[in-house]
Amino acid sequence: MHANCRFTLLASAIALVTTSNAGWAEQTVNATLLSNSIQLGTHNVKAGRVTLEVRNAADNNMEHELVVLKTDLSDDALPVSKGAVLERRLHKIGEVEDIAPGKSKRVSFKLVPGHYALICNKPGHYAAGMHTTLVVTP
Repeated sequence: MHANCRFTLLASAIALVTTSNAGWAEQTVNATLLSNSIQLGTHNVKAGRVTLEVRNAADNNMEHELVVLKTDLSDDALPVSKGAVLERRLHKIGEVEDIAPGKSKRVSFKLVPGHYALICNKPGHYAAGMHTTLVVTP
């Protein structure tokens, strides 16, 4: 009797985990950091776990970073002071720091529906055009 009960509980737990994660499939977005822009493989993803594969392909031999900000502001209209976006005034999700030229890093976030700005916030890089938008839909 106890073996049947354990099997039923285990089967129920597996079904619950499988069902609850069905709407939150993991997605990967390729992000290429260039000297004056950020190129994404896609600008639209569904809510859930999103992995950013970030590659520094800039031809200027500089380190870059990728900061993820949830905001309703356009990616080219963020508050700036002294050459950097004021991250503390925005809802920062996270970032990948110090990506050397020719190198790649990856980071994953659980993103909810909304508008996100992806930027390089090294001094002067945002103003040079290193920003783009990611839209997360339900």
